[in-house]
Amino acid sequence: MTQRVAVIGECMLELQGQAFGPMTQSYGGDTLNTAVYLRRCGRAGGIEVAYATAVGDDSLSQGLLDRWTQQGLETRLVRRIAGRHPGLYMIQVDERGERSFHYWRDTAAAKAYFEVSQTPLEQFADDYDALYLSGITLAILPPEGRERLLDLMARMRSRATVVFDNNYRPPLWPDRQQARDVFQRAFSLATVALVTADDHQALLGLESPEAALAHAKDLPTPEVVIKRGAAPTLVRSPEHPDRWLTAPTETVARVVDTTAAGDSFAGGYLARRLAGASAVEAATYGNRVAARVIQHHGAVIPAEAMQDLMEGSPIA
Repeated sequence: MTQRVAVIGECMLELQGQAFGPMTQSYGGDTLNTAVYLRRCGRAGGIEVAYATAVGDDSLSQGLLDRWTQQGLETRLVRRIAGRHPGLYMIQVDERGERSFHYWRDTAAAKAYFEVSQTPLEQFADDYDALYLSGITLAILPPEGRERLLDLMARMRSRATVVFDNNYRPPLWPDRQQARDVFQRAFSLATVALVTADDHQALLGLESPEAALAHAKDLPTPEVVIKRGAAPTLVRSPEHPDRWLTAPTETVARVVDTTAAGDSFAGGYLARRLAGASAVEAATYGNRVAARVIQHHGAVIPAEAMQDLMEGSPIA
């Protein structure tokens, strides 16, 4: 059975390399990365993915649209805004595969997505079985747009899967308290929460990972997935509302680039979950996808590098 997922956020142009040295140009963004991996991993199970964002009317924006289409994403939820441009970020990766980022996004088109009386996402929301957004999605929107997106979560949650991924980037928020308040509302409106433990700890300003974990376990969202790096992933789902179950991670001999580890996990997890797998099965598969992705450079790895993970039964 076909299921349609709307993913909202920002995709930017990406430069990867060393400052004042050779660089490779690509594109990415947390939600776009998730959309691509969700489409790849869910295609065999009949999952279709539409990306909601705003771009400009320039050639770079057209290049992004062309590439999203090549990745199998629907673009009818995209707004094109005259005179605006995509954002830009640069990644520097150290010898351990860890990243540092520099951003140029203040005037990016995606921030203006809700600056119309009705966005394509609001107009066609009833056509979709699931909505996915992240903490970064909420962070880049001005207050009015953020409120409209939260209202849309409330509107959809009664009949659809509403997924909130807690990606927390402090520089995008005026202060941590505002981020906490917005995240609390998003957790209460979502039906599935994907929680990166480190981000949750930073959001709350807690000194110990244990305290952050305890807080995450008390979130009101019916389905909660807690990612803890190399440690087993914790899951609580409506099938087992009073039990925390574990899903194993995979050991990787050499980490090349962790850029889209969490994003690819989210795509893999949702692909399996929407196809009917248990939360543990879905998290185990999501960890397999993430382990493959971090062995390659860039946010969106070549499809052939994960072909075996995209084939076969929708539930493995």
